[in-house]
Amino acid sequence: MDVFISIDMEGVAGVATREQCRRGADDYGIGRRLMTAEANAAVAGAVDAGADQVVVRDAHGDMANLLPDELDRRAELIIGSPSAHAMMEGIDTRPFAVALFVGYHAAAGVEAAVLAHTYSGTSFHDVRIDGRSVTEAELNAWLAGEYGIPVGLVTGDDRICAVAEARLPGVRTVKVKRGHGFTVAASRHPEDARAAIRAAAADAVRGAPELTPTVASGPVTIEVDLTDLRRADLCALPPHVERDGRTVRYTGERYLDAFHCLRTWLHLAAAAR
Repeated sequence: MDVFISIDMEGVAGVATREQCRRGADDYGIGRRLMTAEANAAVAGAVDAGADQVVVRDAHGDMANLLPDELDRRAELIIGSPSAHAMMEGIDTRPFAVALFVGYHAAAGVEAAVLAHTYSGTSFHDVRIDGRSVTEAELNAWLAGEYGIPVGLVTGDDRICAVAEARLPGVRTVKVKRGHGFTVAASRHPEDARAAIRAAAADAVRGAPELTPTVASGPVTIEVDLTDLRRADLCALPPHVERDGRTVRYTGERYLDAFHCLRTWLHLAAAAR
């Protein structure tokens, strides 16, 4: 049985500020260490439950944050960017029994959610699928669903856990902190959070046969509200993209098409900075 882990940084216990998440900042080393330790907790839980192979995708920022020499040696690490599947790179390489999302966060604009954003904190004001605002957890769950893989665990602050419980049937959650503001959190002690993640990861892997993949049936319409008109100018360039002011829209015959359009918008918007 193979298990896929996608780990972000903003939803890790003990993380609440931009300085902990941004390369070059004084506290970035702290964020890397805390992130790596939570990845190890999830790997250990998966192995406890009988996983034969565990793949860990570094899913934060430039996707080169985990400390490779401190990662559990039983895991394979996928590191670096850009890539077609972004935070889920590698999900299509084998028939994983389940995907686990660790260190995740709420969508852009959610009140009192820690470091909340949706794929880009500087370019995207809101991301919608078929008219509904969505989180990275949902976007990535649908991507896993394209390959028949369910999501069994989401960890992060209380806001993302509430969304996951409501929108991803059967998912387990671990609340490692409560949001008090965009850069303010009441966090569990990291060691306690890791113990809870390890136990929940094991439960999720054991319960994988009862889970159903989250599938977005086509056609799928994706919309993004950009933060300024310069970004909208570039994101409107690809064929079949519609534009309304700062909003760009694309309808794909399948979810994977819509997701790849989102990835294209992300890089075009970054080029406009």
